[in-house]
Amino acid sequence: MTEAPRLRVVDWAAFERPVTFRFPFRFGAASVAAAPQAFVRLVVEDAQGRRATGWAAEMMMPRWFDKSPDLSVEDNIDQLRRALRLGLQALAEAGTGTAFDLHAASAPGHAKACAAQDMGGLIASFGMALPDRAVLDALCRMHGVPALAALRANLPGLDVRLTPDLEGFDLAAFLAARPAPDRIALRHTVGLGDALHADEIETQLGDGLPQSLDQVIAAYAPQYFKLKLSGDPVADTDRLARIAAVLDTSTPGWQATLDGNEQYVGPATLADLLDRIDAHPALTGLRAGLLFVEQPMARAVTLGTDVSALAARVALEIDESDADLTSFPHARRLGYTGVSSKSCKGVYRALLNAARVAQGNANGARLFVSAEDLTVQPGLALQQDLVLATVTGNTHVERNGHHFAGGMGVAPAPEQARFAQAHPDLYTVRYGQTRLRIDAGQIAIASTLAAPGLGCAETPDTGALDALKQGPAP
Repeated sequence: MTEAPRLRVVDWAAFERPVTFRFPFRFGAASVAAAPQAFVRLVVEDAQGRRATGWAAEMMMPRWFDKSPDLSVEDNIDQLRRALRLGLQALAEAGTGTAFDLHAASAPGHAKACAAQDMGGLIASFGMALPDRAVLDALCRMHGVPALAALRANLPGLDVRLTPDLEGFDLAAFLAARPAPDRIALRHTVGLGDALHADEIETQLGDGLPQSLDQVIAAYAPQYFKLKLSGDPVADTDRLARIAAVLDTSTPGWQATLDGNEQYVGPATLADLLDRIDAHPALTGLRAGLLFVEQPMARAVTLGTDVSALAARVALEIDESDADLTSFPHARRLGYTGVSSKSCKGVYRALLNAARVAQGNANGARLFVSAEDLTVQPGLALQQDLVLATVTGNTHVERNGHHFAGGMGVAPAPEQARFAQAHPDLYTVRYGQTRLRIDAGQIAIASTLAAPGLGCAETPDTGALDALKQGPAP
Protein backbone atom coordinates (compact mmCIF):
# COMPACT_ATOMS: atom_id res chain seq x y z
CA MET A 1 0.00 0.00 0.00
CA THR A 2 1.20 3.51 -0.80
CA GLU A 3 1.58 5.41 2.46
CA ALA A 4 -1.62 7.31 3.08
CA PRO A 5 -1.02 11.08 3.00
CA ARG A 6 -1.62 13.10 6.13
CA LEU A 7 -3.97 16.03 5.78
CA ARG A 8 -5.70 18.72 7.73
CA VAL A 9 -8.81 20.72 6.91
CA VAL A 10 -7.92 24.40 6.58
CA ASP A 11 -11.16 25.87 5.25
CA TRP A 12 -14.76 24.92 4.48
CA ALA A 13 -18.00 26.41 3.25
CA ALA A 14 -21.52 25.01 2.90
CA PHE A 15 -24.20 25.93 0.39
CA GLU A 16 -27.61 24.85 -0.80
CA ARG A 17 -29.70 24.93 -3.97
CA PRO A 18 -33.48 24.36 -4.28
CA VAL A 19 -34.78 21.30 -6.14
CA THR A 20 -38.41 21.06 -7.20
CA PHE A 21 -39.72 17.66 -8.25
CA ARG A 22 -41.66 17.13 -11.46
CA PHE A 23 -44.30 15.39 -9.35
CA PRO A 24 -44.39 14.36 -5.68
CA PHE A 25 -42.36 11.35 -4.59
CA ARG A 26 -44.28 9.15 -2.17
CA PHE A 27 -42.45 6.66 0.04
CA GLY A 28 -43.95 5.12 3.15
CA ALA A 29 -46.29 7.63 4.74
CA ALA A 30 -44.42 10.60 3.24
CA SER A 31 -44.94 12.61 0.08
CA VAL A 32 -42.29 15.16 -0.90
CA ALA A 33 -42.53 17.69 -3.74
CA ALA A 34 -39.39 19.79 -3.15
CA ALA A 35 -36.23 19.90 -1.03
CA PRO A 36 -32.89 21.70 -1.03
CA GLN A 37 -29.64 20.08 -2.10
CA ALA A 38 -26.65 20.69 0.18
CA PHE A 39 -23.16 21.39 -1.20
CA VAL A 40 -19.85 21.36 0.67
CA ARG A 41 -16.57 22.90 -0.44
CA LEU A 42 -13.58 22.00 1.69
CA VAL A 43 -9.84 22.75 1.47
CA VAL A 44 -7.20 20.36 2.78
CA GLU A 45 -3.45 20.78 3.20
CA ASP A 46 -0.85 18.01 3.27
CA ALA A 47 2.46 17.78 5.13
CA GLN A 48 4.29 19.49 2.25
CA GLY A 49 1.94 22.45 2.37
CA ARG A 50 0.10 21.55 -0.84
CA ARG A 51 -3.57 22.43 -0.86
CA ALA A 52 -6.53 21.02 -2.76
CA THR A 53 -10.25 21.72 -2.79
CA GLY A 54 -12.88 19.00 -2.62
CA TRP A 55 -16.62 19.03 -3.08
CA ALA A 56 -19.64 16.95 -2.11
CA ALA A 57 -23.40 17.29 -2.61
CA GLU A 58 -26.50 15.55 -1.27
CA MET A 59 -30.24 16.14 -1.09
CA MET A 60 -31.60 17.23 2.29
CA MET A 61 -34.67 15.03 2.00
CA PRO A 62 -37.31 15.50 4.71
CA ARG A 63 -39.42 12.65 6.10
CA TRP A 64 -36.72 10.00 5.85
CA PHE A 65 -33.86 10.72 8.26
CA ASP A 66 -36.35 11.45 11.07
CA LYS A 67 -39.98 10.47 10.51
CA SER A 68 -41.38 11.90 13.74
CA PRO A 69 -44.86 13.35 13.11
CA ASP A 70 -44.01 16.11 15.59
CA LEU A 71 -41.46 17.59 13.17
CA SER A 72 -42.33 19.68 10.12
CA VAL A 73 -40.61 19.42 6.75
CA GLU A 74 -38.59 22.52 7.60
CA ASP A 75 -37.68 21.02 10.99
CA ASN A 76 -36.30 17.94 9.20
CA ILE A 77 -34.24 20.05 6.82
CA ASP A 78 -32.90 22.24 9.63
CA GLN A 79 -31.76 19.10 11.46
CA LEU A 80 -29.66 18.16 8.44
CA ARG A 81 -28.24 21.66 8.16
CA ARG A 82 -27.20 21.61 11.83
CA ALA A 83 -25.69 18.15 11.55
CA LEU A 84 -23.73 19.19 8.47
CA ARG A 85 -22.27 22.23 10.22
CA LEU A 86 -21.35 20.07 13.22
CA GLY A 87 -19.65 17.55 10.94
CA LEU A 88 -17.64 20.19 9.13
CA GLN A 89 -16.56 21.75 12.40
CA ALA A 90 -15.58 18.35 13.78
CA LEU A 91 -13.34 17.58 10.80
CA ALA A 92 -11.81 21.05 10.90
CA GLU A 93 -10.92 20.48 14.57
CA ALA A 94 -9.63 16.91 14.07
CA GLY A 95 -6.02 17.98 13.54
CA THR A 96 -3.76 16.13 11.11
CA GLY A 97 -4.08 12.58 9.86
CA THR A 98 -5.06 10.42 6.95
CA ALA A 99 -8.49 10.98 5.46
CA PHE A 100 -9.79 8.04 7.47
CA ASP A 101 -7.96 9.25 10.61
CA LEU A 102 -9.93 12.48 10.36
CA HIS A 103 -13.18 10.53 10.07
CA ALA A 104 -12.35 8.14 12.91
CA ALA A 105 -11.33 11.02 15.17
CA SER A 106 -14.47 13.01 14.40
CA ALA A 107 -17.36 10.59 13.96
CA PRO A 108 -17.93 9.39 17.56
CA GLY A 109 -17.93 12.88 19.03
CA HIS A 110 -20.05 14.15 16.17
CA ALA A 111 -22.65 11.46 16.83
CA LYS A 112 -22.77 12.48 20.50
CA ALA A 113 -23.11 16.15 19.59
CA CYS A 114 -26.02 15.33 17.30
CA ALA A 115 -27.67 13.13 19.92
CA ALA A 116 -27.42 15.99 22.41
CA GLN A 117 -29.61 17.98 20.00
CA ASP A 118 -32.12 15.10 19.60
CA MET A 119 -30.77 14.18 16.16
CA GLY A 120 -30.54 10.46 15.50
CA GLY A 121 -27.92 8.29 13.87
CA LEU A 122 -29.02 8.81 10.28
CA ILE A 123 -28.90 12.58 10.68
CA ALA A 124 -25.47 12.35 12.29
CA SER A 125 -24.38 10.13 9.39
CA PHE A 126 -25.49 12.78 6.90
CA GLY A 127 -23.53 15.42 8.79
CA MET A 128 -20.29 13.44 8.40
CA ALA A 129 -20.98 11.94 4.96
CA LEU A 130 -20.58 15.13 2.93
CA PRO A 131 -17.43 16.39 4.72
CA ASP A 132 -15.83 12.94 4.43
CA ARG A 133 -16.59 12.80 0.71
CA ALA A 134 -15.23 16.31 0.21
CA VAL A 135 -11.97 15.32 1.95
CA LEU A 136 -11.72 12.23 -0.25
CA ASP A 137 -12.44 14.32 -3.35
CA ALA A 138 -9.74 16.82 -2.35
CA LEU A 139 -7.26 14.02 -1.65
CA CYS A 140 -7.86 12.53 -5.10
CA ARG A 141 -7.60 15.91 -6.82
CA MET A 142 -4.38 16.67 -4.96
CA HIS A 143 -2.82 13.49 -6.34
CA GLY A 144 -4.47 13.74 -9.75
CA VAL A 145 -6.11 10.32 -9.51
CA PRO A 146 -9.66 8.99 -9.73
CA ALA A 147 -11.29 7.76 -6.53
CA LEU A 148 -11.15 4.17 -7.78
CA ALA A 149 -7.35 4.30 -8.03
CA ALA A 150 -7.11 6.06 -4.68
CA LEU A 151 -9.22 3.40 -2.98
CA ARG A 152 -7.36 0.53 -4.64
CA ALA A 153 -4.12 1.99 -3.24
CA ASN A 154 -5.85 2.92 0.03
CA LEU A 155 -4.78 6.55 -0.10
CA PRO A 156 -7.47 7.40 2.50
CA GLY A 157 -5.78 5.06 5.02
CA LEU A 158 -8.91 2.99 5.66
CA ASP A 159 -8.51 0.42 8.44
CA VAL A 160 -10.66 -1.68 10.79
CA ARG A 161 -10.30 0.30 14.03
CA LEU A 162 -14.05 1.10 14.01
CA THR A 163 -15.07 -2.42 12.97
CA PRO A 164 -13.36 -4.94 15.28
CA ASP A 165 -15.35 -7.76 13.68
CA LEU A 166 -13.12 -7.26 10.60
CA GLU A 167 -9.94 -7.93 12.59
CA GLY A 168 -7.75 -10.24 10.49
CA PHE A 169 -9.60 -9.47 7.25
CA ASP A 170 -7.30 -8.58 4.34
CA LEU A 171 -8.65 -5.09 3.78
CA ALA A 172 -5.79 -4.16 1.44
CA ALA A 173 -6.63 -7.04 -0.90
CA PHE A 174 -10.32 -6.17 -0.73
CA LEU A 175 -9.66 -2.55 -1.72
CA ALA A 176 -7.21 -3.52 -4.45
CA ALA A 177 -9.91 -5.67 -6.03
CA ARG A 178 -12.54 -2.92 -6.28
CA PRO A 179 -14.28 -3.34 -9.65
CA ALA A 180 -14.35 -0.91 -12.57
CA PRO A 181 -17.19 -1.75 -14.96
CA ASP A 182 -17.97 0.71 -17.74
CA ARG A 183 -21.69 0.67 -16.97
CA ILE A 184 -24.18 -0.14 -14.23
CA ALA A 185 -27.83 -1.14 -14.58
CA LEU A 186 -30.67 1.16 -13.57
CA ARG A 187 -33.13 -0.05 -10.92
CA HIS A 188 -36.19 2.11 -11.43
CA THR A 189 -38.24 3.13 -8.39
CA VAL A 190 -42.01 2.80 -8.57
CA GLY A 191 -43.35 5.11 -5.86
CA LEU A 192 -46.68 4.58 -4.14
CA GLY A 193 -48.23 7.52 -5.98
CA ASP A 194 -46.83 6.73 -9.42
CA ALA A 195 -49.13 6.15 -12.36
CA LEU A 196 -48.64 2.72 -13.91
CA HIS A 197 -50.26 3.51 -17.27
CA ALA A 198 -50.21 6.70 -19.32
CA ASP A 199 -53.99 6.99 -19.10
CA GLU A 200 -53.73 7.19 -15.29
CA ILE A 201 -51.64 10.38 -15.34
CA GLU A 202 -53.67 13.13 -13.68
CA THR A 203 -51.51 16.05 -14.82
CA GLN A 204 -49.62 15.75 -18.09
CA LEU A 205 -46.33 17.63 -17.69
CA GLY A 206 -45.47 17.76 -21.37
CA ASP A 207 -41.76 18.02 -20.60
CA GLY A 208 -40.70 15.21 -22.91
CA LEU A 209 -39.86 12.87 -20.03
CA PRO A 210 -41.73 9.74 -18.97
CA GLN A 211 -44.20 9.93 -16.10
CA SER A 212 -46.00 6.58 -15.86
CA LEU A 213 -44.34 3.18 -15.47
CA ASP A 214 -45.17 2.09 -19.01
CA GLN A 215 -43.62 5.32 -20.33
CA VAL A 216 -40.47 4.73 -18.26
CA ILE A 217 -40.13 1.26 -19.73
CA ALA A 218 -40.57 2.60 -23.26
CA ALA A 219 -37.99 5.35 -22.67
CA TYR A 220 -35.32 3.57 -20.59
CA ALA A 221 -35.97 -0.21 -20.86
CA PRO A 222 -34.91 -1.06 -17.28
CA GLN A 223 -34.71 -4.69 -16.20
CA TYR A 224 -34.62 -3.94 -12.46
CA PHE A 225 -37.29 -2.23 -10.37
CA LYS A 226 -37.76 -1.09 -6.78
CA LEU A 227 -41.38 -1.31 -5.68
CA LYS A 228 -42.56 0.71 -2.69
CA LEU A 229 -44.87 -0.86 -0.10
CA SER A 230 -47.51 0.80 2.08
CA GLY A 231 -47.63 -1.61 5.03
CA ASP A 232 -51.09 -2.96 4.17
CA PRO A 233 -50.72 -6.55 2.86
CA VAL A 234 -54.03 -6.49 0.98
CA ALA A 235 -53.46 -3.13 -0.71
CA ASP A 236 -49.82 -3.94 -1.43
CA THR A 237 -50.68 -7.27 -3.03
CA ASP A 238 -53.24 -5.60 -5.26
CA ARG A 239 -50.80 -2.88 -6.37
CA LEU A 240 -47.99 -5.39 -6.92
CA ALA A 241 -50.32 -7.41 -9.16
CA ARG A 242 -51.09 -4.28 -11.18
CA ILE A 243 -47.37 -3.50 -11.50
CA ALA A 244 -46.60 -7.09 -12.46
CA ALA A 245 -49.22 -6.93 -15.21
CA VAL A 246 -47.22 -4.10 -16.80
CA LEU A 247 -43.81 -5.70 -16.32
CA ASP A 248 -44.75 -9.23 -17.36
CA THR A 249 -45.94 -7.88 -20.69
CA SER A 250 -43.12 -5.45 -21.40
CA THR A 251 -40.02 -6.75 -19.59
CA PRO A 252 -39.45 -10.53 -19.69
CA GLY A 253 -37.21 -11.74 -16.87
CA TRP A 254 -37.62 -8.55 -14.82
CA GLN A 255 -36.27 -8.48 -11.28
CA ALA A 256 -37.34 -6.36 -8.33
CA THR A 257 -36.76 -5.37 -4.75
CA LEU A 258 -39.54 -4.41 -2.34
CA ASP A 259 -39.09 -1.45 -0.01
CA GLY A 260 -41.20 -1.33 3.13
CA ASN A 261 -39.86 2.07 4.27
CA GLU A 262 -40.64 0.97 7.86
CA GLN A 263 -44.37 0.59 7.17
CA TYR A 264 -44.89 -3.03 8.28
CA VAL A 265 -45.71 -3.25 11.97
CA GLY A 266 -44.06 -6.61 12.55
CA PRO A 267 -43.04 -9.99 11.13
CA ALA A 268 -46.63 -11.29 11.11
CA THR A 269 -47.90 -8.65 8.69
CA LEU A 270 -44.88 -9.11 6.41
CA ALA A 271 -45.47 -12.88 6.49
CA ASP A 272 -49.05 -12.17 5.48
CA LEU A 273 -47.80 -10.19 2.48
CA LEU A 274 -45.43 -12.98 1.45
CA ASP A 275 -48.25 -15.52 1.78
CA ARG A 276 -50.45 -13.40 -0.46
CA ILE A 277 -47.67 -13.00 -3.02
CA ASP A 278 -47.11 -16.77 -3.03
CA ALA A 279 -50.82 -17.44 -3.55
CA HIS A 280 -51.54 -14.76 -6.15
CA PRO A 281 -51.65 -16.19 -9.69
CA ALA A 282 -50.58 -12.87 -11.23
CA LEU A 283 -47.40 -12.64 -9.15
CA THR A 284 -45.47 -15.59 -10.53
CA GLY A 285 -43.03 -13.19 -12.21
CA LEU A 286 -42.48 -11.25 -9.01
CA ARG A 287 -41.84 -14.42 -7.03
CA ALA A 288 -39.29 -15.55 -9.60
CA GLY A 289 -37.51 -12.19 -9.73
CA LEU A 290 -37.74 -10.97 -6.13
CA LEU A 291 -34.24 -10.12 -4.89
CA PHE A 292 -34.88 -8.84 -1.35
CA VAL A 293 -37.16 -6.82 0.91
CA GLU A 294 -35.68 -3.59 2.23
CA GLN A 295 -36.41 -2.21 5.73
CA PRO A 296 -39.90 -3.67 6.21
CA MET A 297 -40.34 -2.59 9.84
CA ALA A 298 -39.82 0.62 11.80
CA ARG A 299 -36.29 1.33 12.95
CA ALA A 300 -37.54 1.49 16.54
CA VAL A 301 -38.32 -2.25 16.52
CA THR A 302 -36.10 -3.65 13.75
CA LEU A 303 -32.97 -4.27 15.79
CA GLY A 304 -34.99 -5.83 18.59
CA THR A 305 -37.01 -8.27 16.47
CA ASP A 306 -35.86 -11.67 15.26
CA VAL A 307 -36.78 -12.20 11.61
CA SER A 308 -35.00 -15.51 11.02
CA ALA A 309 -38.20 -17.30 9.99
CA LEU A 310 -38.98 -14.63 7.40
CA ALA A 311 -35.39 -14.59 6.20
CA ALA A 312 -35.73 -18.26 5.30
CA ARG A 313 -38.34 -17.18 2.76
CA VAL A 314 -36.82 -13.98 1.35
CA ALA A 315 -33.62 -12.01 1.84
CA LEU A 316 -34.10 -9.03 4.17
CA GLU A 317 -32.10 -5.81 4.26
CA ILE A 318 -31.77 -2.90 6.67
CA ASP A 319 -31.76 0.69 5.45
CA GLU A 320 -33.25 3.20 7.89
CA SER A 321 -31.98 1.01 10.75
CA ASP A 322 -28.40 1.37 9.52
CA ALA A 323 -27.62 4.20 11.93
CA ASP A 324 -23.95 3.46 12.55
CA LEU A 325 -21.23 0.85 12.05
CA THR A 326 -22.69 -1.46 14.71
CA SER A 327 -26.05 -1.81 12.94
CA PHE A 328 -25.28 -4.40 10.27
CA PRO A 329 -23.60 -6.97 12.59
CA HIS A 330 -26.52 -6.54 15.00
CA ALA A 331 -29.05 -7.04 12.21
CA ARG A 332 -27.23 -10.15 10.99
CA ARG A 333 -27.80 -11.80 14.36
CA LEU A 334 -31.54 -11.26 13.89
CA GLY A 335 -31.71 -12.80 10.42
CA TYR A 336 -30.99 -9.86 8.09
CA THR A 337 -28.42 -10.58 5.41
CA GLY A 338 -28.29 -7.25 3.57
CA VAL A 339 -27.46 -3.62 4.18
CA SER A 340 -27.94 -0.62 1.91
CA SER A 341 -25.22 1.63 0.58
CA LYS A 342 -26.27 5.28 0.38
CA SER A 343 -24.02 8.28 -0.05
CA CYS A 344 -25.97 10.10 2.65
CA LYS A 345 -24.84 7.49 5.20
CA GLY A 346 -21.15 7.75 4.40
CA VAL A 347 -18.56 6.34 2.04
CA TYR A 348 -16.55 4.62 4.78
CA ARG A 349 -19.58 2.86 6.26
CA ALA A 350 -20.49 1.58 2.80
CA LEU A 351 -16.96 0.29 2.15
CA LEU A 352 -16.60 -1.35 5.55
CA ASN A 353 -20.01 -2.99 5.25
CA ALA A 354 -19.01 -4.24 1.81
CA ALA A 355 -15.87 -5.69 3.41
CA ARG A 356 -18.08 -7.42 5.97
CA VAL A 357 -20.10 -8.91 3.13
CA ALA A 358 -16.92 -10.19 1.47
CA GLN A 359 -15.64 -11.62 4.74
CA GLY A 360 -18.95 -13.31 5.55
CA ASN A 361 -19.44 -14.76 2.08
CA ALA A 362 -15.90 -16.15 2.09
CA ASN A 363 -17.00 -18.09 5.18
CA GLY A 364 -20.17 -19.46 3.62
CA ALA A 365 -22.69 -16.72 4.43
CA ARG A 366 -25.00 -15.23 1.80
CA LEU A 367 -24.69 -11.53 2.54
CA PHE A 368 -25.16 -8.56 0.26
CA VAL A 369 -24.89 -4.80 0.07
CA SER A 370 -27.25 -2.96 -2.27
CA ALA A 371 -27.00 0.47 -3.86
CA GLU A 372 -29.94 2.73 -2.99
CA ASP A 373 -30.81 6.32 -3.89
CA LEU A 374 -32.42 9.04 -1.79
CA THR A 375 -33.39 11.16 -4.83
CA VAL A 376 -29.74 11.81 -5.72
CA GLN A 377 -29.58 14.61 -8.29
CA PRO A 378 -27.71 14.69 -11.63
CA GLY A 379 -24.37 16.43 -11.29
CA LEU A 380 -21.87 16.12 -8.49
CA ALA A 381 -24.07 14.08 -6.12
CA LEU A 382 -25.08 11.55 -8.76
CA GLN A 383 -21.51 10.94 -9.87
CA GLN A 384 -20.16 10.49 -6.37
CA ASP A 385 -22.97 8.05 -5.62
CA LEU A 386 -22.25 6.06 -8.79
CA VAL A 387 -18.64 5.63 -7.69
CA LEU A 388 -19.83 4.35 -4.32
CA ALA A 389 -22.33 1.96 -5.92
CA THR A 390 -19.56 0.59 -8.12
CA VAL A 391 -16.80 0.15 -5.55
CA THR A 392 -19.18 -1.63 -3.18
CA GLY A 393 -19.61 -4.26 -5.88
CA ASN A 394 -23.09 -3.52 -7.17
CA THR A 395 -24.16 -4.32 -10.72
CA HIS A 396 -27.42 -2.35 -10.48
CA VAL A 397 -28.36 0.77 -8.57
CA GLU A 398 -31.67 2.31 -7.56
CA ARG A 399 -32.01 5.63 -9.37
CA ASN A 400 -34.96 7.94 -8.86
CA GLY A 401 -33.65 11.50 -8.58
CA HIS A 402 -33.45 11.92 -12.37
CA HIS A 403 -37.06 10.71 -12.71
CA PHE A 404 -38.63 12.89 -10.05
CA ALA A 405 -36.59 16.03 -10.69
CA GLY A 406 -35.74 15.64 -14.37
CA GLY A 407 -32.34 17.24 -14.89
CA MET A 408 -29.93 19.62 -13.18
CA GLY A 409 -32.78 21.98 -12.33
CA VAL A 410 -31.84 25.55 -11.53
CA ALA A 411 -28.12 25.00 -12.06
CA PRO A 412 -27.02 27.70 -14.52
CA ALA A 413 -26.70 26.75 -18.17
CA PRO A 414 -22.87 27.06 -18.26
CA GLU A 415 -22.55 24.69 -15.29
CA GLN A 416 -24.89 22.18 -16.92
CA ALA A 417 -22.96 22.43 -20.17
CA ARG A 418 -19.64 21.79 -18.41
CA PHE A 419 -20.96 18.60 -16.83
CA ALA A 420 -22.43 17.40 -20.12
CA GLN A 421 -19.21 18.09 -22.00
CA ALA A 422 -16.97 16.46 -19.40
CA HIS A 423 -19.15 13.35 -19.09
CA PRO A 424 -20.83 12.74 -22.46
CA ASP A 425 -21.37 9.05 -21.71
CA LEU A 426 -23.32 9.87 -18.54
CA TYR A 427 -25.43 12.83 -19.65
CA THR A 428 -27.57 13.95 -22.53
CA VAL A 429 -28.85 17.47 -23.17
CA ARG A 430 -32.59 17.60 -23.84
CA TYR A 431 -35.14 20.39 -23.56
CA GLY A 432 -32.56 22.80 -22.17
CA GLN A 433 -31.40 20.53 -19.34
CA THR A 434 -28.44 18.25 -18.73
CA ARG A 435 -30.07 14.92 -17.91
CA LEU A 436 -28.98 11.41 -16.97
CA ARG A 437 -28.45 9.24 -20.07
CA ILE A 438 -29.99 5.77 -19.83
CA ASP A 439 -29.57 3.37 -22.75
CA ALA A 440 -31.26 -0.06 -22.71
CA GLY A 441 -31.53 0.11 -18.93
CA GLN A 442 -27.82 0.87 -18.49
CA ILE A 443 -25.93 3.91 -17.16
CA ALA A 444 -22.48 4.45 -18.68
CA ILE A 445 -19.93 5.31 -15.97
CA ALA A 446 -16.51 5.08 -17.62
CA SER A 447 -15.87 8.84 -17.52
CA THR A 448 -17.15 8.99 -13.95
CA LEU A 449 -14.74 6.33 -12.73
CA ALA A 450 -11.86 7.87 -14.70
CA ALA A 451 -12.34 11.46 -13.50
CA PRO A 452 -9.67 12.82 -11.13
CA GLY A 453 -11.45 13.29 -7.83
CA LEU A 454 -14.47 11.50 -6.44
CA GLY A 455 -16.21 10.73 -9.70
CA CYS A 456 -16.46 14.20 -11.17
CA ALA A 457 -14.24 16.27 -13.43
CA GLU A 458 -16.32 19.40 -12.77
CA THR A 459 -17.45 21.42 -9.75
CA PRO A 460 -20.59 23.48 -9.13
CA ASP A 461 -20.85 27.19 -9.91
CA THR A 462 -20.32 28.68 -6.46
CA GLY A 463 -21.89 31.97 -7.51
CA ALA A 464 -25.14 30.15 -8.27
CA LEU A 465 -25.38 28.54 -4.83
CA ASP A 466 -26.98 30.02 -1.72
CA ALA A 467 -25.18 29.92 1.61
CA LEU A 468 -26.43 27.06 3.78
CA LYS A 469 -29.26 28.52 5.81
CA GLN A 470 -28.88 28.97 9.53
CA GLY A 471 -31.87 27.28 11.10
CA PRO A 472 -33.29 28.05 14.53
CA ALA A 473 -31.29 26.99 17.58
CA PRO A 474 -32.25 23.53 18.87
